[in-house]
Amino acid sequence: MKVRKLSSALLATSLALTAILAGCSGKGEDGNKGAASPSPTSSATSPSASQPASEEAAPDIWQVGSEPLEFSVYHHYGWSDAPEWESTPFGRYAKEKLQVTMTPIKASGNHEQKLTTMIADGKLPDVIWGDRGANVERLREAGMLVPLDDYVEKYPNLKKWLNSEVLNMLRSPADGKLYMFPNWYNDEPFGNAGYLVNKKIYDELGAPSLETTDDLYDYLKKVKEKYKDVIPFEPHLAKDLHGIGLLYTAFEENALYWYLGNQMRAIPRGDKLTSVLTDPAFRESQKYVAKLYREGLMAQDAMTQTLDHIKEKVTSGRVAVYAASSPTENGMLAQIELEKQGHPGYFMTWPIHKAGLDRNKIFPGSYSTLGWNAAVITTSAKDPEKVFAFLDWMTGSEGHAILHYGPEGEMWQGFDDEGYPNFTDKLDVKKAAEIEAENQDVWWVGNAKLNDRGKIKAQGQLPPEEQSWISKVQSEVSWKTQADHTEFSNLTPDPDSPEGYARQAVDDIFNEVLARTLTAKNDAEVDQILDKAQKDAEAAGYDMLLEWKTEQWHKNQEIMSGKFNQ
Repeated sequence: MKVRKLSSALLATSLALTAILAGCSGKGEDGNKGAASPSPTSSATSPSASQPASEEAAPDIWQVGSEPLEFSVYHHYGWSDAPEWESTPFGRYAKEKLQVTMTPIKASGNHEQKLTTMIADGKLPDVIWGDRGANVERLREAGMLVPLDDYVEKYPNLKKWLNSEVLNMLRSPADGKLYMFPNWYNDEPFGNAGYLVNKKIYDELGAPSLETTDDLYDYLKKVKEKYKDVIPFEPHLAKDLHGIGLLYTAFEENALYWYLGNQMRAIPRGDKLTSVLTDPAFRESQKYVAKLYREGLMAQDAMTQTLDHIKEKVTSGRVAVYAASSPTENGMLAQIELEKQGHPGYFMTWPIHKAGLDRNKIFPGSYSTLGWNAAVITTSAKDPEKVFAFLDWMTGSEGHAILHYGPEGEMWQGFDDEGYPNFTDKLDVKKAAEIEAENQDVWWVGNAKLNDRGKIKAQGQLPPEEQSWISKVQSEVSWKTQADHTEFSNLTPDPDSPEGYARQAVDDIFNEVLARTLTAKNDAEVDQILDKAQKDAEAAGYDMLLEWKTEQWHKNQEIMSGKFNQ
């Protein structure tokens, strides 16, 4: 997944903002201003000669590159802004060869205020890239989003690569229409969550067993004793769970990191979703985490450190074990820099597990066939169909090949029958990894299957010594150790509903728990903190929230089984 996370609130939850939305909507009977009849588009030119037959353009659709297209994109994130178009290899290609220009709308870290201001001014960007969920529904209800149903039927790629049952999970529960174009969707395991181990340190310590939580504890103690300037265990952004969430999955078979996140915050037991705070595996994991922190075996600034600080530590080799939902991002950069110094870099170990558990039932990460987040097209877009056509082209074989390997003719030429690139003898996986990394901020509609299967095909053409580090990590460990959490998607209530208020209160309680248990003096104090938190959560409506989430979960199961038609 390239696992980036948006703020949990696309819009502020105040009544004042709700009033702004209502006042700006100008919605008609169908609730969508300007969306029912998109502007007509020009006729298409011939598709690329290399385009797979299954993706060839129908005569009446708009062909990417046939005429200029300009649109704006806004990332609703505190940690990401849409890039300057020509700062990316893909943007330079799109502008020069396809006549496509993207204007970034930047929030510069103040995303909540930025979006509120744009809504109040009635000047939304053409595309908003952010989390799925109840907050997208707010924009839809205000008549600010364009429904995509007709476009999906008209253009070839999204409907080819995403099956209809999964697509139905993305539809608005209010009107059954589709407004979100998913990012990193798939129908098979993918993801990068796991543990990276500094190979130089590991070898110098005798390559000991590193399978169980006891092994990990003993190993981190040895690291601390011998390497005074090294962080034994780096949990990435602990305040956002990351390494803490990974350690939770070590204490119970089939436990998922996703259960702890703010989109779920519940543990399935039988046919019900139950409290995280009373869960035995979570309690045991928090005691283990507190022990690591108490004994100086974990980064002592785990709750406050910045992404830049983490990146510096990992890429300089000052970390012994690095655990995160996507450690491969910094790991890939570290591998490039450390290899220049003759350092072997990092390897990914099989997921850590508590002794006695089945190592093949431990999943440090999970994925949704829906993907991670989504792009929505607003009613401000002058040519919404053309914008969709471009996104649909990006998510298909040709767009993905260019995003990952550069323009056709050097590393790839045409496609096989399944839509994957045919690679030339000039394939350079290290260069491809650099291109992919440089384009990471424009992967708005990632097709994980196309991306991952293409990598596997490319690796298969190379001798082991030429294969890329990240592809080996993914194919050998991470893709094999991620679980499917699709059925637990869409469990976020409307922020202004009773369940929404309860969710916010529980989130605040849980976030406080993470910080307080980390610094607990002993196991008894961890239990005391969690007991108090459970009482506070119950008083805030946690039981009501869990009942609502359970009902939504069962609806998801019905939709995925094809038994429920929205």
